[in-house]
Amino acid sequence: MAAKYAFTSGLREVRFHLCHSSPASDAARSFLKRAYPTMKKHNPHIPILIREATDTEPKIWTRYGRGKERSESLSGLSDKEIEDRVTSLVKTELS
Repeated sequence: MAAKYAFTSGLREVRFHLCHSSPASDAARSFLKRAYPTMKKHNPHIPILIREATDTEPKIWTRYGRGKERSESLSGLSDKEIEDRVTSLVKTELS
């Protein structure tokens, strides 16, 4: 699992948006409980932010150099699908 969360050198920030109580965000909360410690351990200098707000669709945002951002919806995905989506985003290089 450690290699999955070795972030690309161009990545500046990772943000997760989710609801703290809705069933739509259950898988995202489960993923974060399991994976956040590993992500932070292997990327101590990159901010990993978790933003909770009522009735918010679960989503991940990644910010790269020069302010470029990408986002992916996590709504309706399982824990494993979220892991795959996050892994692909944190390894993406944007130029």
